[in-house]
Amino acid sequence: MPRPLRIEYPGALYHIMSRGERLGRAGHKHELARERGETDTQRAERLVSEWLSSTGWTETNLTRRTKGDAGKVELARLLRQHTPMSRQWIADRLRMGSASNVTKLTALHKSVEYEN
Repeated sequence: MPRPLRIEYPGALYHIMSRGERLGRAGHKHELARERGETDTQRAERLVSEWLSSTGWTETNLTRRTKGDAGKVELARLLRQHTPMSRQWIADRLRMGSASNVTKLTALHKSVEYEN
């Protein structure tokens, strides 16, 4: 069962309880999102921006490529693994259609990955 969407208020601080709590390593210790002063949305947008830069894509590519493009699916999986953003947010941000389409494509991609 997916988690309910959170109502966000400007300037509010949120305690992250589940997915996305650990953001990676800075030096040798893990940092929490609240310690970095980064909101869930900011982290997700940063990951999208970093991914676009690393692949040479632009925002135009997100608009012009198909909903099921392998690159979009890869980015959607990255966002699902490293942020608590909803499937609908990811679908809207990556122009992948509906939340259920994100679920279907990421699951299909995962099953193909395991078969190889």
